[in-house]
Amino acid sequence: MILVTGGTGNVGAHVVRRLLDAGEKVRVLTRDPGGRSFPGGVEVVPGDLTRAETLPEALSGVERAFLFPVFSGVDDFLGAAREAGLRHVVLLSSQTVTFDTPGWVGEQHLRLERAVESSGLPWTFVRPGAFMTNDLTWAPQIASGVVRGVYGGAALAPVDPRDIAAVSARALLDERAGESYVLTGPQSLTQIERVRIIAETIGRPLRFEEVPRELFQEQMLGHGMPAPVIAELMDGLAARVGKTDPVLPAVEEVTGRAPFTYAQWVAHRAADFGLGVSNP
Repeated sequence: MILVTGGTGNVGAHVVRRLLDAGEKVRVLTRDPGGRSFPGGVEVVPGDLTRAETLPEALSGVERAFLFPVFSGVDDFLGAAREAGLRHVVLLSSQTVTFDTPGWVGEQHLRLERAVESSGLPWTFVRPGAFMTNDLTWAPQIASGVVRGVYGGAALAPVDPRDIAAVSARALLDERAGESYVLTGPQSLTQIERVRIIAETIGRPLRFEEVPRELFQEQMLGHGMPAPVIAELMDGLAARVGKTDPVLPAVEEVTGRAPFTYAQWVAHRAADFGLGVSNP
């Protein structure tokens, strides 16, 4: 039995599907069992990584687990996992842990990695860079034909969550203990280039428009993003202007196939950008 936490998310939902396709028994821990449908054969248990009393039942009989990065409650999960005899945990971490200055986000993920390492459980760390799905925040602006943001010339090599899930599932199936994978997509693309690809893929005229840092910060605060995260985001983008983001081979090395391109991801999520029907 494999437990998947975060099983309704962009990565976790695909981990569930891949494990089922591999013939594994899958259990999903979710706060709202009736709020989302799951593929047939999935065992759904109510619970929450931040509610310690729900974890022993969720982990009973489980051999391997995909651990979503919740920044509180990890010690309770790891304690319950040891009691249950868990033999392998795959933690969804972040590429930021490899940076010379990890920043607020990286430090949170480093804390989780250190907790998993010190738990004594066999582990694998999956460290994606920027998610392609982060660009879904542009969707409300698509109808206007203008996507507004800061540092349009900043380049990233964003990764499709389907590829993150593929690596995570492979790590669970092969029990690749003690390994860490830094994941990127196959292309270094500026924000301006990504907006152009969206336009070409969905067949709508779009352009990127620069806005002042102060206005961008105000908008992000309005969406509930913490101020330290906004500052890191803007500083990180500023540092990437005029540079190429490294493209790493881990997705292909682990899965045996090339990662999805940005255009393929946009086509997959076309409905979210205003055209066609997309999949989760």
